[in-house]
Parts: sequence; structure tokens; C-alpha cells
Amino acid sequence: MEKDYYKILDLSRSASADEIKRRFRELAHKYHPDKPGGDAEKFKEINEAYQVLNNAERRKQYDQYGTTFDNFGGFNQQNPFSGSGNFGGQRVNINMDDLGDIFGDLFGMGSRTRTKTHTRGGDIEMNLGLTFKESIQGVEKKIEIYKNAKCEACQGSGAEPGTKITTCSECNGAGSVRRVQNTMFGSFATNTTCPRCRGEGNQPDELCKKCKGAGILKKSVSLKINVPAGISDGEILRVTGGGEAGEKGGVPGDLYLHINVGVDRRFERDGNNIITRTPLDFKTATLGGHKEVETLDGKMRVKIPAGTASGQLFRLKGYGVAGRGDMLVEMYITVPKKISKKQKKILEDWE
Repeated sequence: MEKDYYKILDLSRSASADEIKRRFRELAHKYHPDKPGGDAEKFKEINEAYQVLNNAERRKQYDQYGTTFDNFGGFNQQNPFSGSGNFGGQRVNINMDDLGDIFGDLFGMGSRTRTKTHTRGGDIEMNLGLTFKESIQGVEKKIEIYKNAKCEACQGSGAEPGTKITTCSECNGAGSVRRVQNTMFGSFATNTTCPRCRGEGNQPDELCKKCKGAGILKKSVSLKINVPAGISDGEILRVTGGGEAGEKGGVPGDLYLHINVGVDRRFERDGNNIITRTPLDFKTATLGGHKEVETLDGKMRVKIPAGTASGQLFRLKGYGVAGRGDMLVEMYITVPKKISKKQKKILEDWE
């Protein structure tokens, strides 16, 4: 009985090469016998169809003659993965590299070479409290963290000080070993991380006694953190390399600091500006004069013009966030609760 390869792959006869490969991958995932619900016979069938339709010349002959035509010669029905077959009266070689690439993607059986890698250290998250002034002007903070740090005894190598580090006898320094896996579909060569040296390519004659060969150990570490000027409450400050140390010289993780800015009742932030409210006595507001105003850098003497109204704003240039903004001083007039008879008389005669 003639097989309909397009029907097997559920494709139209006008399907493109990309559509054929994509559909094969989907069905291979579904019917692979090592998967739950897999079907070995169905898996062979879809691969037989793929081997024909994925090759332009074979697909052309199949479209013209089908699989049962006398001149077709018959595709190797016994084992489409055997590496060769008769097609159109000629012996053809099946592209095992193509299959290896697909199965490598699907089932991790490809022939890609693994490079030596070191385990990256973990990231750390913690809170960092700042005063209002520190957040505005920036500050250097010293913090203590209990974390995995590089072993000082072996300097992260994992080797006992004074002992030799030799090339791994199993992988000869490559960090990976080649394995050949025989399956029902043929033999597949894989490169996997060497189990003896764990991808390092070398081994110490004696492991470090302090860290047991890991190259890291738990301890309290002091860090100096440069907090940039103008950081806001709720921001996250990333300190590259401030996290856990990586094993055997691996890249350290990062430290993420969640910024908590304390409240200063004298000041309020508005973007790059700082707002403050200052009491102003009735006399100075009326006649004019000077008023001392609190800033983050201490007190500043501000000139008050005569007739200043309550709620009037005075702008101090450059006294805002990190010199980028200003300080806005809102004056509010205070009324005395007690006045003398003379003051009362003056007010009463005031027209």
C-alpha cells in the first residue's frame, strides 16, 4: 500500500522546507518512545516521511512517482535510520547530521562540545536604611553580610596550600568526556561534563581542608557601599559582584539593596527640589529684614522684603538634590498670642 508522507506529517503538498522541519519536530516530541504516551512505530513512520520530504530531490521523485511505482525503487522501509536506502533506483545516504541536530535539540543527544564553566555565585537582597540627607547628598556606607566568600586559605582554588594541581586523568584537561550512546535509531556521540573534575579540567592532589575543596566558605564580610546622591526611597541599588562567591573561582553574584529613606520632618522632596516651611514673625513680614533658614548644609541667612505674605516661596538656587535642584522655602507668618498695651494701641490706630 502506498504511503502518503504528507498525510503522515499532516502537511499540504505545498508545504515549505521550514514547515516540514517544524512539523517533524512537533511530532517527534509527541511520539518519541522515551516519552510518556510515545509510539515507536509512529515515530519511525514520521521519520521515514521526513527523510523523503526534507530532501528536495527525493521529494521531487516522491511527488512524481509515489512510493509504490515500479521505477521508484522503494525506500528502505526496514530502518530509515540505517544511513542509506534505495530511492528512485539509486542508493542514497540519509543525513545523520540533520537527525543528530534535531535529536540533540529534542533530547539532549547532540554533539555540541561543552566548554568549562564555573558555577556563578548567588545574588543577595537586603534593605539599606538612609537618612534624608544621605539620600540627597550621597554617602559611603559600611555594611556587614554573612555570605559565601572566597576561601582565604586556598584563594578559591579548592586545593590545599602547597599541594599540586594536576590535569584530570579522565578528560585529559578538556573538562568534558565523549560518550557514545547506542539507541534504536543509531549511535549518538555526546560531550558531557567530566564527572571527576566537574568540568575544571584539573584536580588538586589534596583538597583544601578549610573549604573542603569548594573554594568558598560562609563568613561575615564587610563591604563599603557608595550610595549615589539623589537616590530615592524604594529604589534598588545593584552592587555588581557583591553577592555570594562562585565555586572554584566562579563569577560572584550581585548584591541588591532596597533603599529605605527615613523621614526628616523639616524637609520634603519634590523631584530634584527640596521644600521646607519656616515661621516668619509678623514684624519682619511687614517691615522686612532677614531670616535664618535651615538647609541640609546648615543655616542660611535669607533677606525678607517688606510686605511678605504668608505662603510666599523663596528659592535657594542649587540647594536641592545633589546640586541639580533648588530649595523652596515657604514662609508662614506667625501671630503673637500676647502683645503689650503699646503694641495694641499702635494696631488700633493703624489705618
